[in-house]
Amino acid sequence: MKQYVYVYRKPEFDDESRALSQTLVSELNIAAKVQCVRGYMVEGMSDDEFALAIQRVFCEPMVELATTEHPVTKTTHLTKQLLPGQFDQKAQSAQMCLQLISDSSSITVTPLDRVEFDRSLREEEIARFLDYWINPIESRLYQSSVMVEPALRTHQVHVIDGFCDMTEPILADFLNQRQMAMKLDDLKLIQHYFQQEKRQPSETELLVLDTYWSDHCRHTTFNTHLSSVELTSGPLQKVIQENFELYRSMRKQANRLHKSYSLMDMATISAKIYADPRIEISDEVNACSFESDVIVDGVRERWLIQFKNETHNHPTEIEPFGGASTCIGGCIRDPLSGRAYVYQALRISGCGDVHQSIQETLADKLPQKMIAKRATEGNSSYGNQIGVATTYISEIYHPSYQAKHFELGAVVGAVKKENIQRSSPVAGDVIVVLGGKTGRDGIGGAIGSSKVHTSDSLVECAAQVQKGNAPEQRQIQRLFLLPEVSRMIKKSNDFGAGGVSVAIGELADGLDIDLSALPLKYDGLTPSEIAISESQERMAVVLDPKDVHRFLTLAKSEQIEATVVAKVTDTHRLIMRYDGVEYVNLDRDFIDSAGATYKQAVICNSTVNTRKEGTKELDEAAICDHVSSLNQALNPGLIEHFDASIGATTLLFLLGGKTLSTPALASVQRVYVKDQRSSTATILASGFIPELSEEHAFISGQGSVLVSIAKAMAVGGRIRDMFFSFQEYFPALRDDPIKWGNVVNTMLGANSILHAFSRPAIGGKDSMSGSFKTLDVLDTFVSFACCTTYENRVKSNELKEAGNYLYLIKTERTLNGDFDLTETVKHFEWLEQIMDDQAIVSVGVVERSLLTTLISMAAGNRLGISIDTTLDLYRSYPASFIIESTKPLDSPYAILLGQVEKKNMIFCGVEVSGERVFDAYTQGMKFLYPKHKEKQLEIYDYLGVDKKPVNYPLVAKKEVCMVIPVFYGTNCESDTALAFKEANAQVATVILHTNPQPSLKNH
Repeated sequence: MKQYVYVYRKPEFDDESRALSQTLVSELNIAAKVQCVRGYMVEGMSDDEFALAIQRVFCEPMVELATTEHPVTKTTHLTKQLLPGQFDQKAQSAQMCLQLISDSSSITVTPLDRVEFDRSLREEEIARFLDYWINPIESRLYQSSVMVEPALRTHQVHVIDGFCDMTEPILADFLNQRQMAMKLDDLKLIQHYFQQEKRQPSETELLVLDTYWSDHCRHTTFNTHLSSVELTSGPLQKVIQENFELYRSMRKQANRLHKSYSLMDMATISAKIYADPRIEISDEVNACSFESDVIVDGVRERWLIQFKNETHNHPTEIEPFGGASTCIGGCIRDPLSGRAYVYQALRISGCGDVHQSIQETLADKLPQKMIAKRATEGNSSYGNQIGVATTYISEIYHPSYQAKHFELGAVVGAVKKENIQRSSPVAGDVIVVLGGKTGRDGIGGAIGSSKVHTSDSLVECAAQVQKGNAPEQRQIQRLFLLPEVSRMIKKSNDFGAGGVSVAIGELADGLDIDLSALPLKYDGLTPSEIAISESQERMAVVLDPKDVHRFLTLAKSEQIEATVVAKVTDTHRLIMRYDGVEYVNLDRDFIDSAGATYKQAVICNSTVNTRKEGTKELDEAAICDHVSSLNQALNPGLIEHFDASIGATTLLFLLGGKTLSTPALASVQRVYVKDQRSSTATILASGFIPELSEEHAFISGQGSVLVSIAKAMAVGGRIRDMFFSFQEYFPALRDDPIKWGNVVNTMLGANSILHAFSRPAIGGKDSMSGSFKTLDVLDTFVSFACCTTYENRVKSNELKEAGNYLYLIKTERTLNGDFDLTETVKHFEWLEQIMDDQAIVSVGVVERSLLTTLISMAAGNRLGISIDTTLDLYRSYPASFIIESTKPLDSPYAILLGQVEKKNMIFCGVEVSGERVFDAYTQGMKFLYPKHKEKQLEIYDYLGVDKKPVNYPLVAKKEVCMVIPVFYGTNCESDTALAFKEANAQVATVILHTNPQPSLKNH
């Protein structure tokens, strides 16, 4: 029997209804008010149990009202639900809670979202609202008559009859009809392979190869052979030619002359030349990894520090919440597969014109405001739930990101070196899959993210975007944190792009996989779907057979489902079976060939796009207008979505100063050590300036790396300890030699900086699908610098005290616009030498304008500044430093700008109101991300409880025992336990199981 409950928020607490009503008027031109209602359809409970569940599970009586009556209204009302097959966290949470009430094991919950208008809308108003309210990728209008489970499908091997005999035109038609990501030459190679095998391929084999060889999984674009590299004439021709010759000489030094030129070769050459012995060399390359000493409770230990960056641009563009949440989720799983515990994260995003009205949204696109907000909610929701502190946030606004949103996450994790093994699998080893179940969500994600976004993407890609389940992944993190577990694992891989075919397929050369053994979310999945499903929160590990039982037992203790699904063989083939029937049987060498070899001619443009900027007045109105504009204003409403306190490792908060108005330059946190404290910090700093990309790709590559170095230095890092990873996000290159040349120029620019400082890039991620029809994203190249430092070296960037001196350490550029590396190295090395001087109390780095940087540093403690300089304050001086010193600096590198004042704000003799300037700076983005308003609860004395408070006398006890329950979905239990242990309490952590239901009775 179906039972319904509808929950209404009490008016004084109903922020959601007020916000949507405002959107109706201001954005959709619909003069109406709306009431948001949460609904739940429940099956499998008795009437008495359901009545109890309404008050205990579905409704918070203090702030909500609930009814089981179907709402009856003569005005317009609409109800939506998630598409079948999508993970629904509301449903899962509700079902877990209902197991505490009912003995039934067949309870199902379907959450509904309902809106009730205060009048009847016209048909065109309803259509306009539905276009805004429903994203067809994730939801649909609710109709009880069509609530059906995914259909059961027959399991049989679908052989592609006649494939080996197809002519080239027929193969081309076959490729297009099946919308495969590979190219015709790849398909011809597959045809030749199966001709040699003397059999026709199965449909599953083609899907596996299409996934395995996708640009996302095998970096096809970056591995393309560059057949020729031509330079056009222009101001940068000489420096580009010099750095191309440098690259060629590095190839010779690294004995790589036998390899063709490629973007991948350019990206990895520095790691060969500047091979720091601290770099971990391993077959497991899911994350950058280097060794470092970590001081734990005063004792020096050897640890592995792992960091990783990743984008989810394609999925976030079409389903912002799910795409952004799985971006950070997938990023976390990469170091996790290396057995590192991830405790540190940052997020960078790129949006189009967020001032654009909803009516101005391009056809087949979501509104830019919606993408920005929902992506922020998705990324922050996942990080906050899993318990990873996000300690650096940046959102870039540029018109080109209307082509496709930019969603970038980066994380840092660590593991004690003695707690891991790196072993090669041998025949007889066992593959165990643990974590979430497999569903239809995520199918084709690797293929889809490798394609250009088209007008059909919103319809065709519904299955490619998943909803993240952070609590499930939190449990895997807890499990891998156990030394006994991490030492058992020979090798591990996460279920990212490609699903079983890649996650398990990469673990060993010979594998026999039982697809029917994988736990499923629901019945009806075909073997092909199981093979390439990208359902999240799953890991695969290689174990010695003798360790399997113990591993499964430990997984069960953490409430994780773990299943043996495959064995390592000596066949050198990837075999997949379902119920004993063979669906895939492919030679490992053929799989690893990654498809056909492609060649591309390249033209490197040498002309600089000089930006012409008009002269601005230096008065109060102009200054306020400048610091409140996009890319200049502070974004506190965005930042407050993210929890930077989780784990108690944060050293630099997201916003600094007593008013929390100076954004941190980088992510800086102590290395996480369970039940202990470390005094070693990890720094993760990023660099990318869109204006430099507009000038020239070579300059952008230089600037990104320099800014990441500068920011890491400013917060306390040393250049000699820095390791780099790059994120490339470019338009679809197709066969355009100029676009290919832009990427080459970028890599040459980045390598010029690595060469200048003799440091290696040890990782990276490329995405070459930033196009929509005729629109292209800006060439986007983000550099990440990661290093360790002592916590007492960490510096923040908010100004500290009136009377201190302000200096600019300017990073010089040549007349052609590229960076003067001879002078730059001198400036950076000089600054590094004085960073330990107690007189240096804060350091800022110029990314935006010089004016904004100064005001940003002053805003945190609401201090004034007096600046007297001939420099253009509205200009940016990328990678330059602003130094606050308690004493004068005697150096030709330090340009005196002025001093810190108590309140006065003076720029080149023009005095302005500091209060107005700070208000402009901190309020400029509230139209998009309004700050949360603190609410007073004074009208609710004791929140409705009529009992008077009771005071109990304090009785000191020598022994106190703390019991910390760990529920599904909670975090911070480890840092809470440590805090009590340091207060001499005895602490017991108890995991409360919610699945299967009988285990609840044991607590």
